[in-house]
Amino acid sequence: MRTDTSASVPAASTAPPALEVHELSVGYGGRPVVTGVELTVLPGEVALLLGPNGAGKTTTLLGLAGELAPLAGAVRLAGAPAPAGLHRRARAGVAFVTEERSVFMELTVEENLRVGRSDIARVVTLFPEVERLLDRRCGLLSGGEQQMVTLGRALARSPKVLLVDELSLGLAPLVVARLLTAVRDAADRGTAVVLVEQHVDRAMRVADHVLVLERGRVALSGPTADVAGRVKDIEASYLAGGGPHAPGGEQAAATTRTE
Repeated sequence: MRTDTSASVPAASTAPPALEVHELSVGYGGRPVVTGVELTVLPGEVALLLGPNGAGKTTTLLGLAGELAPLAGAVRLAGAPAPAGLHRRARAGVAFVTEERSVFMELTVEENLRVGRSDIARVVTLFPEVERLLDRRCGLLSGGEQQMVTLGRALARSPKVLLVDELSLGLAPLVVARLLTAVRDAADRGTAVVLVEQHVDRAMRVADHVLVLERGRVALSGPTADVAGRVKDIEASYLAGGGPHAPGGEQAAATTRTE
């Protein structure tokens, strides 16, 4: 699934990092869930974020997207400080595909794409399967079809940075492969991607770098080529633990957020 990006992505020496994260701490109600995150993603790269439930993966993405203000540290886009707020970062070229099915269920596929100001022809080019669904209400689509609409809507706007949270949750393997291929293709066209994904083996096939979060801190990071041979060790050491009640985990903080 990986491809040669040399013809489609500017050389690293000529382009600043699309996304830079320095000592980032984010959380809820002034309580940090994630602390000290360091991350650099160049145009054309996919950074894979792994970790057990409650490790802080979604919280990290919310911080990168601008939904959560940093408690410490900084986020930079293309060499400049990232603007505060979700809508301002969206205008700056950040697209965020959340874990939830983020479509309007009562609207048709075409209406969903128009609401998102997406180029419908571009979405159909990315996902030809969507063309026959344009007149169908999104509530009648399968989970995989809804995710194609969601991802296509985001990619059709040619984002500079794409944040993806558990794109494949609950989907069949063939659909997962289709969606991850689209993510890799977007990177090959120059988009910087931060991907949270539960299918570790499949995700590593499209990733350039891997970071493993454990209890809100980066426990392991490195190029995919260096980490790939340690998948079983990673799963045993970092992905099996944590759980929804892990100290410092997202689930506990989310309770604080909703109280």
